[in-house]
Amino acid sequence: MTPFGVTHGGQEVQKVTLSAGDLTVRLQPRGAVLQDVRLRGIDHSLTLGSDRLRDYEGEMRHHGSLIGPIANRISTARIRLDGMMYELERNQDGRIHLHSGAQGTHLQVWDIAEVSDSHATLNLHLPDGMCGLPGNREISVTFTVSAPATLTMTINGTTDAKTCMNFANHSYWNLDGTKRYDGHKLRINADQYLPGTPDDYPTGEIVDVAGTAMDFRTARKITVNDPPFDNNFCLSDSRTGLREVLQLTGTSGVSMRVATTEPGIQMYDARDAYRPEGPAYEGLAIEAQGWPDAPTNPQFPSIIVTPDATYCQVTSWSFSA
Repeated sequence: MTPFGVTHGGQEVQKVTLSAGDLTVRLQPRGAVLQDVRLRGIDHSLTLGSDRLRDYEGEMRHHGSLIGPIANRISTARIRLDGMMYELERNQDGRIHLHSGAQGTHLQVWDIAEVSDSHATLNLHLPDGMCGLPGNREISVTFTVSAPATLTMTINGTTDAKTCMNFANHSYWNLDGTKRYDGHKLRINADQYLPGTPDDYPTGEIVDVAGTAMDFRTARKITVNDPPFDNNFCLSDSRTGLREVLQLTGTSGVSMRVATTEPGIQMYDARDAYRPEGPAYEGLAIEAQGWPDAPTNPQFPSIIVTPDATYCQVTSWSFSA
């Protein structure tokens, strides 16, 4: 571990470096951020990050961070559990709940619980009422690097009361190190997707990808706005065993395969995401998660967690060149 900086609130933040085989990964616990991903023989990071902590406290608050306890949007900014209505922060246009608001896990400094050369575990306590949700919650995330070049993220969450959890790593990926992601090839193993409203939450429809611009069952090239992305791709009706769901390949030949246990994967084209002095559309956010706005849409897989039915997500990224 090495010093990374001090937050606006005066908390010291350390940087953690993990390595195995051909892969080296850097993490920082302010937001449980995946900061840098390096594949041997490639002269740039494959994910979009920064060497300055202040950037993550500003416009880069979502870059590489672990969003929770509920990633994405809750369109009504309220959740009903056992007859009780829980009002959530309306931090998008004064109406919509986005990424758990001002107390979200991406804005917290996590505790570094364990570190070795190839793995690190970070812990965070969410007290009852934090982010507007019930339950004293204990969250842990473990990042493990294994040869030849795989990073695996395991998220566990427990609670002492019924609540909701839907975590997502919010890394942006550009495998070419270029200013935009144009020319990357994308394959997604999804037969259906969720169309969005102008406010970027799901309409509630579940639509077959066949015959639409969202059909990536066979890999094809993508460019900015062809198609525009801020949509969930439906991988399954519930959490499953770990399986490969997506492949992204740069024009340079660098490839990333994503496997996850999650029922959905959100694709976001970074139209409003910027690094300092960087452009929009620099990379693609690829977010394994439950289907967004599930509490408002009972036909979607549930994100309810109880003391007896805890939360566990496993997502991995495997790289080759």
